[in-house]
Amino acid sequence: MTKLESQPAFQAGEDFAITMDERDPLKGYRERFLFPKNANGDCVYLCGHSLGLQPKTAAAYIEQELTDWAQLGVEGHFRAKNPWMPYHRLLTEQTAELVGAKPLEVVVMNSLTVNLHLMMVSFYRPTAKRYKIVVERGAFPSDQYAVQSQISFHGFDPATSLIELTPAPGDFCLRDEDIEAFIERTGDDVALILLGGVNYATGQAFDMARITRSGRTRGCMVGFDLAHAAGNLQLKLHEWGPDFAVWCSYKYLNGGPGCAAACFVHERHARAWDLPRFAGWWGHDEESRFEMGPNFRAMSGADGWQLSNPSIVSLAVLRASMDIFHEAGMERLRTKSVSLTGYLEFLLSQKASPSFSIITPHENERRGAQISIRVDHNGRRVCEGLAKEGILGDWREPDTFRVAPVPLYNSYQDVFRFVRRFTAAIR
Repeated sequence: MTKLESQPAFQAGEDFAITMDERDPLKGYRERFLFPKNANGDCVYLCGHSLGLQPKTAAAYIEQELTDWAQLGVEGHFRAKNPWMPYHRLLTEQTAELVGAKPLEVVVMNSLTVNLHLMMVSFYRPTAKRYKIVVERGAFPSDQYAVQSQISFHGFDPATSLIELTPAPGDFCLRDEDIEAFIERTGDDVALILLGGVNYATGQAFDMARITRSGRTRGCMVGFDLAHAAGNLQLKLHEWGPDFAVWCSYKYLNGGPGCAAACFVHERHARAWDLPRFAGWWGHDEESRFEMGPNFRAMSGADGWQLSNPSIVSLAVLRASMDIFHEAGMERLRTKSVSLTGYLEFLLSQKASPSFSIITPHENERRGAQISIRVDHNGRRVCEGLAKEGILGDWREPDTFRVAPVPLYNSYQDVFRFVRRFTAAIR
């Protein structure tokens, strides 16, 4: 993972936030999203790690498809302004750009956990000797459920086959060197390493290049859940070389609740026809798909893992957001994100209290656009009270308040207002 530049000299007063917003080269993008409102106007929305805001253009993108449906009916598959049969391809180039992949390696399809299961069908192939799956302790529950069920499906016991990497005593987050040492020590027993690019609870960003390199050296398959990394970190999946990755599109990618997810399969598997997979007709060779033959012939690349035709309305909303990402560029977004998150940490440190502590790593390269705050007492009540005032973060049991200043639409003044109200509520 590339080491990021150090933070500017932050200042505690609100004038600093105002000045930073005025100088922000990305400030105009804030006006392209719809914010929840209360009696005082726009809410301070720091929940992009849970559900991104709606792009103002989303309605027009959807309306185009509704109009084509109304006027063309089934012919819209081929005669719509954006024909529906190849519609998902409108997202391929931008998705590849977003995650540092080749177009052949990505596809927008299904939901995250469905994609995770599809990937494990192909890339979790346990043997009597190599059968374990490695995850981080505190991985998102859906990932844990999926992994446990796959282990059981193959006739192994999750109690002995699921290995959870646990932070050192006194730490909330894993150390990169400890992960690497564990893989080196136990890799011969491991069939699959599956970590989150960014842990949803702590906000820790993992060194995916280093983990992939270690895992592949030991003969392990390597995959990542990028639900909290796609649209958040600068990713280089093709270069790093994991076997697969999956992610959703409704958090940082602003595709709306339940939006279609996406998948990466490295180019080296693009024509691995002998890999087991669960097949569906949308993954069948396009040239002969509508001949409706009985024998499945997979498309090359990630497209070959598709099952069914996707929801065009869902993809339309995602297009509205991805057009903005393409315009803004992940390099610029990540630069602002590092600054916003550093500013949030700085302000919280100025209000230090025994009532709360930051559990997200301090180093820029070890975190995304999220700070997780451990609140010792009455944290849920604090979070709910702030929400009533129009300051929206996210509470996770038993004691964690997650806040995410998203660079596309959050400002330095948002961060300042959150810290002012949060620390007042804590007191």
